[in-house]
Amino acid sequence: MKTKIRVLLLSGVASLAAGGAFASCPAITAADMQGIAPGAYPMQYELAEFQALAGCEMTFAANPESEALNGAIQGNPALLPLAERIPAEPLVVVPYEQVGRYGGTLNALSNATEAGTSDFLSVRHVNLVRYADDLQTIVPNVAKSWEWNADFTQLTFKLREGHKWSDGAPFTSADIKFWYDNLALDSKIIESPKDYVLVAGERMTVDTPDATTVVFNLPSPKPGLLAHFATTYAPAFQPMHFLGQYHPDINPDADALAQACGFENGIAAVSAYYGNSDWTDTPSPMLSNPDKVECLPKATQPTLESHIYVSDTTEGRKLVANPYFHMVDPTGQQLPYISRQDELYANDNEVRILKLVNGEADYKSQSVTLPSAPILLENQEKGGYTIQLAPTIAFPTFSFNVTAENEAKRAVFGDVRFRRAMSVAMNRSEINEVAYFGQGEPLQYTGFSPRPDFIPAELEQSYAQFDPEMARALLDEVGMADTDGDGFRELPNGDKLVLNLQFATQGIAGEVVELVAQNWSDVGVQATVKEVTPDEYRSAQSSNQLDVMMWLKGQPAALHLGDNTYWIPPFDGYFDIRTGMLWAEYLESDGASGVEPPAWVYEMRDDINAFQGAAIGSDEQNALGLKLAQKMVDEMLFIGTVRAPAPIYHRNALKNVTEFKTWSYEYYRTYPYMPAQWFFDE
Repeated sequence: MKTKIRVLLLSGVASLAAGGAFASCPAITAADMQGIAPGAYPMQYELAEFQALAGCEMTFAANPESEALNGAIQGNPALLPLAERIPAEPLVVVPYEQVGRYGGTLNALSNATEAGTSDFLSVRHVNLVRYADDLQTIVPNVAKSWEWNADFTQLTFKLREGHKWSDGAPFTSADIKFWYDNLALDSKIIESPKDYVLVAGERMTVDTPDATTVVFNLPSPKPGLLAHFATTYAPAFQPMHFLGQYHPDINPDADALAQACGFENGIAAVSAYYGNSDWTDTPSPMLSNPDKVECLPKATQPTLESHIYVSDTTEGRKLVANPYFHMVDPTGQQLPYISRQDELYANDNEVRILKLVNGEADYKSQSVTLPSAPILLENQEKGGYTIQLAPTIAFPTFSFNVTAENEAKRAVFGDVRFRRAMSVAMNRSEINEVAYFGQGEPLQYTGFSPRPDFIPAELEQSYAQFDPEMARALLDEVGMADTDGDGFRELPNGDKLVLNLQFATQGIAGEVVELVAQNWSDVGVQATVKEVTPDEYRSAQSSNQLDVMMWLKGQPAALHLGDNTYWIPPFDGYFDIRTGMLWAEYLESDGASGVEPPAWVYEMRDDINAFQGAAIGSDEQNALGLKLAQKMVDEMLFIGTVRAPAPIYHRNALKNVTEFKTWSYEYYRTYPYMPAQWFFDE
């Protein structure tokens, strides 16, 4: 039976603290459940479930600014009544401390258009499912429920009846099939399918028996597919009613429609909105095609997220609350509470820290590392903010370019003795004391972080000891000697070697790079340090121009359940640390170009596919996981340093911000902690 919805519009009462006075259901919070029993999932209920447990009938209320917010969204039609905007059974979210009130602007800092933005992206992010804040339990979000078949080869999602995009168009199973068939698998949009839309390298199929049912048919078992949807930045849906009009496979008039607005063709228009990838923070057509804004039907594509772009410039972006968002609080107030978001770009680390000290941002985590903690902690009271030092998952990691264009370098970098020498040359204890104030833990990179039970602790210390004499002996074995007497070793062929360590503070602290450069110079491998922007770093890495790559790296087992990216060349994505670019080219081209990888690379690819196909937590999967970790350490493609806590910043006026389990991109930063229920008390 459909739930009766009585809608109460709060026009003219924006100054009132919304809450129980207008609600027929109790204003429960995680701090005070008022005797209401928990639901099937932590801190959230399906509507019928909550009403039954609370013995109430929910009355719904909208943000008093909804009309104005909708009016700021280019191309949106007149606002529908709230009863027609939210799903028939919205997701009921339990706030941490208080039922909130509407209004305010969340001020955020990013580095640049596509640099240091994932933290802010996560604040509005949604997907089919998510991890709860225990980082153990997968819970519904956009999807109302899911079900696996017995052998994990068929995953069925049920969607919410009446769910709508931010422009009021129906969101249905067709939007998921469109994402999979016409975007994720279309080489005109994404050149090569990402691993996480495949199963052991093979494509799935998607069936849509009705508007609220989606069936993923897998060619072989992959029980971790659900965990992928819970952690990835890339939503498993896109607005077919909008993007589809530009896609030639959907609309035969797509090219003409796109050309009328100045795009080369329909695919160019799709790419302008979708970004030529599934990364969700590419510039909107407002920025990439500003002279055609008046002609564009929408400044940015419709979304299911809590907020949507309404302005996009080279200085930053502005967003407003999605008036069709699918979540409500226990009193029936539609989320999000916060009306607007402003994103400012500040690529200089010192500028960002100064802005935080001055209270010019409301929340920040990405690109803020432990070396910045003292000044932030010192100014907490004066600046009106709180710093949480949270455990991290990823940690600074170095990798040598095993497919360097220079063949003499390639031979040395590809010699595991050289990589082991560079590892034991690192003084991790000194790095910990100088860069991390003794708060970190020296570690080797194993591929799994934090360490699961199936990996012995000693594996994380393999070649992680400080032993410069061993380093020198290994370099001697490689054939690197100081032939010209300048104190630094040459390559075996006599060529001079100077490692130019280019780093971006978004990915690694400069203090760490400086210390490692000195450690390597001390054993005779000359190294210089240069800071670059994240975009410069990524461009050089992608074009195979770096000798040494460095960035944060580390993934929990949950990520490996659904994505084998970290075990197959180039061993990570565009925004992270990669190596073996020419190995990747060889595999992607079926040997037509690039450099053939060694046999152990193929073995590791087979093992990760088998790991994903095994039952989660089984002895078989654990044995495969240990084999993968052992191979990663034995080959030492990535050299770990020190894992240390990192600061999470929020202004005290921002409420319902809880303690984070980790400072973590890997679980998509704020996503487990439900920022839609953040609000301001000022």
